[in-house]
Amino acid sequence: MDKEIALEVTSAKRKKTALVVVIVIAVLVFAIWLLRGYIKSSINRSEITVATVEVGNIENTLNASGEVLPEFEEIITSPINASIKSALADAGNKVKPGQSLLTLDKSATQTDFEKQKFQLETKRAEIAKSKLDLDKSFYDIKSNNDIKQLRISNLADAVENAKRLYKAGGGTREGIEQAELNLKVAQLEKKQLENEIKSKQQTMQIEIREAQIAADIQQNDLNALQRKLDLANVIATRAGVVTYVNKNIGATIHEGETLARIADLGSFKIQGSISDNSADQVHSGLPVIVRINDAQLRGHVSNVSPSVQNSIISFEVQLDDRASKLLRPNMKVDVFLVTAMHSKIMRVANGPAFKGPTVQDIFVLNNGKAERRTVHIGLTNFDFVEIESGVKPGDVVITSDMSEYKNSKEVTVKN
Repeated sequence: MDKEIALEVTSAKRKKTALVVVIVIAVLVFAIWLLRGYIKSSINRSEITVATVEVGNIENTLNASGEVLPEFEEIITSPINASIKSALADAGNKVKPGQSLLTLDKSATQTDFEKQKFQLETKRAEIAKSKLDLDKSFYDIKSNNDIKQLRISNLADAVENAKRLYKAGGGTREGIEQAELNLKVAQLEKKQLENEIKSKQQTMQIEIREAQIAADIQQNDLNALQRKLDLANVIATRAGVVTYVNKNIGATIHEGETLARIADLGSFKIQGSISDNSADQVHSGLPVIVRINDAQLRGHVSNVSPSVQNSIISFEVQLDDRASKLLRPNMKVDVFLVTAMHSKIMRVANGPAFKGPTVQDIFVLNNGKAERRTVHIGLTNFDFVEIESGVKPGDVVITSDMSEYKNSKEVTVKN
C-alpha cells in the first residue's frame, strides 16, 4: 500500500537540489575564468606594441608641472595716484629704451608739488628771520655785558678812591666796604650775564639746527615727489617686448598699481611646481628635463621657494638653452626632476606592460611566440624602464598591456 510523502520532505529535497545546482554552476564559472588565459593563447601582431632591449643610460625622475616665463621682465608701476590719459603701446610691441608707453594725468600731484615747494620757501624764510632775531638778541646781551664791564671798572675806581680818602682821613671804613660790595655785586651780575650769553649761543645753534633739519626733511620730500613726477612719464627703460599694458583710458590708478610689463624674450626660465610630498628631494642644482611636445630641453633647479602654498612647492629652472625657439611666454610644459641616474644598463621603452612592482612578469617575442618571463625592474622614467634581470640585450619585449594573458606561459602571435 502506497504511503503519501510528507510536503515538508518534498520541499527540503527541492531546496537541496537547487543548492547543488548553484554550487556546480559557480564551480564551472570559476573554472572557466581560471582557464580563460590558457584558452585565449593567441593574439594578433597589430594588437601589441613592442620594444627592443638595449644598453644605455636611464634617469629616475619626479613629475612636475611648469610654466615658461621671460628670464628678465620689468614691471612698471604707477609712482603716483593718477588717471590714464592715453596708451601709446600695445601688448606684443617691441620697444626701445626711452620710448613712451602711457601718458598719465598728474595734475593733482603737480599741484601738491607746487604747494610743498611754497611751504619749503616759507620755511626757509622763517629760518632766515629766526637767525636775524637770534642775532639781534645775542647782540643786545653782548652790549649789556660790555656795559657791565664798564660799570665794574667804574666801581673798581670807586673802591680805590674810598681807600685813599680813608688813608687821608676823609673817609670811613663803611665807605670802603660799601664800594667793595657794589663792585662784587657788579662782578656777579657780569658773570651771570656771561653765562646767559653762553646759554643763548647754544640755544641759538640748537634752534637753527632744528629748523634746518625740518627744512631738509621737507626738501627731501619735495625731491621724492619730483622723482615721482618724472617717473610718471611712463617710458621703457630697456629694450624688449610689451607683454602687458593698462589701456583703460580715464581709469583711476593708485600708487604702486601695475601699468605695464616689458620682457626680454631673448631668454626664458621655467617656473615649476610639485607636491610637497617630494620636498625632501627638491634642491638647488638638481638636473631637470623639460618636455615640449616631442622635444626636450635640459637645465637645473636654480632656487626653491622656502614656503609651501596649498601643498605645492615652487621652484625655478635655469635652462641650458635659454633662447630655444621652442619657448613661448606662459607656455605650460612638463618638468621632470632627475633624482638618480644609472649608466650602461639594460633598458626598454616604457609602456602599459610595466605597472610598477620591482618584480613582475612580461612577455618576450621568440620565433612567433610570446614567452612569459619574470624580470626585476630598476629605475623608471617617462621614456624607459631599467630591467635588471630576466632578459638580454636584443630581446623584443611586448610593452602593451598583456594582463588578459597573465595565466598563459606562452601566447602565439599571429601576423
